Amino acid sequence: MEKNDVIIELTHVSKEYDGTTVVDDFNLYVNKGEFVTFLGPSGCGKTTTLRMIAGFELPTAGDILLNGEDITNLPPYKRPINTVFQRYALFPHLDVYDNVAFGLKLKKVPVEMSPGKTKMVKLSEKEIDDKVTRALKLVDLEAFEDRDVTTLSGGQQQRVAIARALVNEPQILLLDEPLGALDLKMRKEMQLELKEMHRKLGITFIYVTHDQEEALTMSDTIVVMRDGKIQQIGSPTQIYNEPKNAYVANFIGESNIYNATMIGNKKVRFLNSTWECVDDYPRNEKVDVVIRPEDIVVGPKDAGQVNAKIIHKIFKGIHYEYLASVGKNEVTIQTTIDHPINEEMSLKIIPDNIHIMKKEFTVNIYDDAWINKKNQVMIDDTAFDCDVTQLIKDSHLDEEGYLVDSRGVRYDLNDVDVVAEVPFEAIEIIDNPDDGIINGHVIQSIYIGDHYQIIVRTENEEDFVIDTPYLWNDDDFVSLKITPKQIALRVKGELKPYEV
Repeated sequence: MEKNDVIIELTHVSKEYDGTTVVDDFNLYVNKGEFVTFLGPSGCGKTTTLRMIAGFELPTAGDILLNGEDITNLPPYKRPINTVFQRYALFPHLDVYDNVAFGLKLKKVPVEMSPGKTKMVKLSEKEIDDKVTRALKLVDLEAFEDRDVTTLSGGQQQRVAIARALVNEPQILLLDEPLGALDLKMRKEMQLELKEMHRKLGITFIYVTHDQEEALTMSDTIVVMRDGKIQQIGSPTQIYNEPKNAYVANFIGESNIYNATMIGNKKVRFLNSTWECVDDYPRNEKVDVVIRPEDIVVGPKDAGQVNAKIIHKIFKGIHYEYLASVGKNEVTIQTTIDHPINEEMSLKIIPDNIHIMKKEFTVNIYDDAWINKKNQVMIDDTAFDCDVTQLIKDSHLDEEGYLVDSRGVRYDLNDVDVVAEVPFEAIEIIDNPDDGIINGHVIQSIYIGDHYQIIVRTENEEDFVIDTPYLWNDDDFVSLKITPKQIALRVKGELKPYEV
C-alpha cells in the first residue's frame, strides 16, 4: 500500500472501554477514491475503528487526520463523512423520497449575502429535488420515490439507506456490515452493485465486514484485524496469496497449515518430505507453511512428492474437495477431477505455491509471572505447581521451603519476579471447569496438519495457546492444567535481595 493523495490517516489510535483495550495502536492511511475493507471476526475492533472515523466515538489515544487536518475531536455533523449501518434506520412513516430528503431538509449551507458576509440558509425545494433524484438514480431506485419503505425488499431498503448517505455528497462513505441482513443471493448481487457504485462515484469507501468473500470481491485494500490490532494490510491478491501469519491464512480462504523446519537453502520439510520453496529462512528455523487446497496437483501413486489416501470427499459444484491423509497429517485438496474414496494418489506442489511464514511464537511466554510463598508460579493471578530449583543451577529446597544454592546460601522466593515459558503441548484442555487450574473461553482454533492449535482467553485477558488433537469450538468454556515440570522459569533481575 503506497501513499497517494491521502484523504484520512489514523496514527497510533487506541480505544479503551472500562480498562479493556478494543483498538490497540492502530496506524492506517487511506487514499482518495479507495475501497478499503476492515476484515475480522466479531469483537476485533473494526466497528469501533469505523465509529472513531465517523466521530461517534473518541479515541483514548492517537490522532485522526482528514486531508491533513486533525479531526480527532470534531463532532460527526462537522465531518464530510456519512455512515450506512447494518440496521438501515429508515423512517417507516416516510416514503422513499422523503427518507432520502430528510437530512437535506434540515441542512443549512453558507450563502454569500455581500462581500465578506455569509448567511446559513436552507436548500430550496428544487435543490433538494435535484439531489434526491440524482441519489436515487445512483442506486437504481428512481422509479420508487413514492413507495412506502416498509413494502421494499431488504436489498431495496439498503439502497435507500445508501442513497440517504450519498445525497449529502460526503468525501468518505462508511459502511458497517450493510449486507448482513440480506440473504445469500441478494448479498452477492449487492456486492457487485456496491463495487460498481464506488466506481461511478469515485469517492472513498471504508467498509466493515467479517465475510472474507465480501472483502475479496469488493476491496482495493483489505485491513485484516484481530484483537484490536492490524494483522496485515494489502490488496485481495496479496492477502490471499501472501498471508503474513497463520491467523490471516486461516481467516482468508481455506488453507492447509503445517509446522515445518527449514533444512537448507530454500528447502523446507513438512508432510514427512523435503520440498523446494522460494522463501529463504535460516537453517533449522521452525516455520509455518501454508498451502492452498487448489494449489495441490494430484497424480498417480508414486508420481509426485508424497503419497496420500483419500478419506473424505465433497462435491461443491465447480470442484471436488477431498480430505486426504499423509501419515498422521491431513491435506485438503480441491480439483475438478472425480476420485473415489480410499484411492491412493500422489501430491505435488510447485515451489511458488509453498508459502512460508515466520512463526509468531513457539511457546507461551508470561513475563509478568512471580513466585508465591508456596514456591508456586503465579500466572494470571493463578498458582501453578512448578520446579523452582531451575532458577539456580545445582540448587535444592530445604525442609522450610527455602531455595538453597551449591554454596549453602538460602533464598526466600516469595514475590520473586520471573518469566515463565510453557510449551503448547504441555497444557491440557478439559471441558469440566472444576477439573482444571484456570478457566477461559476458546477464542480461536486453527487446524495445523495433524493437530489443532487453540487459544484460550481467561477473564483477565491472558491467553494460553494449546496444541491438542481434539477440536474445540469458538466460545467453548474450558479449564486448563499445566504439567509442572514443563514450566520453564528464569529470574527477572537478581536473586541477591532475596537471600535469607
